[in-house]
Amino acid sequence: MVIWIILLAMTAAAVMAVLWPLSRHHSVTRQADPDTQFYREQVAEIERDQARGVLMPSEAEAAKAEAGRRLLRATGRHGEAFAAVGEPALRRRRAASTLVLSIIPILALATYEIYGSPQVLTQPSAAQMPQQAGNIDLMTAVAQIESHLAKNPQDGRGWEVIAPVYLRIGRIDDAVKAYEAAVRYQAPDANRFANYGEVLVMAKDGLISGEAQAAFEQAIKLDAASPKARFYLARAAVQDGQIERAKAAYAELLSISPPDAPWVEAVKQELAALDGSPSVGPQGGTQIGPEAIAGMVAGLASRLETQGGTAEEWARLMRSYAVLGQRDKAMAAARRAREALAQDAASLKTIDAMAQELKLTDAQP
Repeated sequence: MVIWIILLAMTAAAVMAVLWPLSRHHSVTRQADPDTQFYREQVAEIERDQARGVLMPSEAEAAKAEAGRRLLRATGRHGEAFAAVGEPALRRRRAASTLVLSIIPILALATYEIYGSPQVLTQPSAAQMPQQAGNIDLMTAVAQIESHLAKNPQDGRGWEVIAPVYLRIGRIDDAVKAYEAAVRYQAPDANRFANYGEVLVMAKDGLISGEAQAAFEQAIKLDAASPKARFYLARAAVQDGQIERAKAAYAELLSISPPDAPWVEAVKQELAALDGSPSVGPQGGTQIGPEAIAGMVAGLASRLETQGGTAEEWARLMRSYAVLGQRDKAMAAARRAREALAQDAASLKTIDAMAQELKLTDAQP
């Protein structure tokens, strides 16, 4: 509907730009008067005769005065008639302007309706329709499940169904809550605990918090062969600085996994990173090695030491050291952050919460 309003306004503007000058009164009053034109020609002829010497200056002035008197008499006779003729013409022009302004848009719309494709403005292309329909169906399904769960908050199965959907559409925090409810309201299950732990890791940008580790350990209790739980527990060992333990856990996971298992390549990459060599991804691209990661972390540490920073930046540094398995540096960063932010109670709470999450007990105040 908006497009038609815009097109109508543009058409009206174009028509008025052409017809407006013709509808104004001065266009009528400026029509050529034959008496005035004749007077001008007489005066021009008198001036030419004076220039040739045919008329003396006094004679020329007398002739111009006589021509002027004739013009005044002619104007007196015809002025009223001329005005009477001009006013109806003005009204006719205004009526024509209104008629054209109304008819042109109507004719244009009718022609477009017959020969054009007005449906193109409202219908998506054939390539877009399946994707849009899929998105609409997905959002409709999510809304229906959410409505059901609002009335039945203890429906663990419903929470488990919607949790991966939240992940797909990028609602990580909602996915965490959904998996948490699925674990709480259903019978213990290894895969359910492993999925819950994994989404906790995603919410922390790869950090395996104490809560996530507890979920993986619970999954192992229910199923000792759970590959997802084993993989993340090996990563947790890396973050805790237990490199040899992590290598052994990865190697054991490889030994009990089928060669074509989807997680085998990821385990190999983790082992390669622990050995200090850049890993190669499944598409042949070289992944960022530990040296490059360590260099970025060192750059952040240097900036915080020299320029200072926010509590969130110090917490990021602590977490980065933990991910690299450098617990001693993580604890040192926590102590340095407390010194730098000693006058900010809210910032100190942020640092303490991160230290507790990373299990940096030696760095607690």
